[in-house]
Amino acid sequence: MPNDLAPLPIRDAATRATDARLVVRGLAKTVPGGRELFSGLDLAVAGGELVAIVGESGTGKSTLLNILAGLDEADNGVVEVGGTALGPLDETARTTLRRERIGFVFQAFHILPYLTLGQNVALPLALVSPDAARATSEAERLLHAVGLGGRAGDYARDLSGGELQRVAIARALVHRPALILADEPTGNLDPDTAARVLELFASAVREGGAAAVIVTHSPATAAVADRVLTLTATGLKASDD
Repeated sequence: MPNDLAPLPIRDAATRATDARLVVRGLAKTVPGGRELFSGLDLAVAGGELVAIVGESGTGKSTLLNILAGLDEADNGVVEVGGTALGPLDETARTTLRRERIGFVFQAFHILPYLTLGQNVALPLALVSPDAARATSEAERLLHAVGLGGRAGDYARDLSGGELQRVAIARALVHRPALILADEPTGNLDPDTAARVLELFASAVREGGAAAVIVTHSPATAAVADRVLTLTATGLKASDD
C-alpha cells in the first residue's frame, strides 16, 4: 500500500488559509434530561491540520462531531466551515454544504453494499459534479492511492475491515472537502491495519489541505495528530494541560 498521497491534487496556500478551515466559538450542548455535555467550546483548525479529540465515554465526542457536520444542533455558539456559518442555514442549505465541503469517515464504514467500490467512492463527487467520467476517474485514482487499485468493480462483501476503512477514507476525500470529520476511524481494526490506515489518512489531510478532526479513545490514533485536545464539560483542553 502506498505510504503517501503525493499524486493527489494539492490546494494552493490561499485556499488552505480560507476555504479549508473550521472555526467554532462558544459552543454549548445539553442533552435531554438537562445534562450539559459541554459549554464555552472554542476551536480553530487550519487547512492541512489534523486535530484529535479525546475524552471519556459520554463526554459528547460523537455529538460534537455531528454538530460540526451540521447533523445536530448546538444550544449556543457558532460553527463555520470554510467561512460559512451553519446556524443560519436551513436543512437544504446544510445538506448542500455537507455535500460540497465535508467528508465524513464513519466508525461503521457505511459502504453501500449494492454499489461497487468505485461507485461508493465516486458518489460524493457525482452528487456535486455533472461530469460522471471525472467522478469515475477520481474514484479509481483514490482507490489506487489507498492500495486498492484494480478493485473498483468489487463489492463490500469482498473486502476485509481494513480495506473497507480505506474505501471510506477514499470516499471522504474524493470531492476534496474543506473539512474531514472522522469518528473512531480505526475502532474496528487490528493494530497493524490501524497504523497503516492512520498514516494514509494523515498524509491525505496534509497533502490535500483539508482541516480534519478525529474523535477517538485510542492513544495510537491521537498520536498522528498535530494537536490532541481533551473534551470536558467546560470545553476543549490541550492534552498536556
